[in-house]
Amino acid sequence: MTEVVIWLIAFALILFFSIKQWDTSVSAGLNKMLPRIIKSGDDNRWIWSVALAILGATTLVRPVDMLLTVIVIAILALIAKKVVSWAMGRANFH
Repeated sequence: MTEVVIWLIAFALILFFSIKQWDTSVSAGLNKMLPRIIKSGDDNRWIWSVALAILGATTLVRPVDMLLTVIVIAILALIAKKVVSWAMGRANFH
């Protein structure tokens, strides 16, 4: 129960501050990190703020789980990149 309360408080605070600081820092920071196709415009303010609040609150409450999830995603992305690279090398486009 304590974990849920801490998560909800962290979620609410991160959401509040990301909405409040959207124009000054959050939007600019996201735009530096993201590809052009998913840039954060003003119409995506709520979507990105909620996503950041969920990730931030979960990272605060369960950091080991988040770290392991990131490691698994990175390994899967590396394997997918290698398989696609191998398949493109074997493909004959003539």
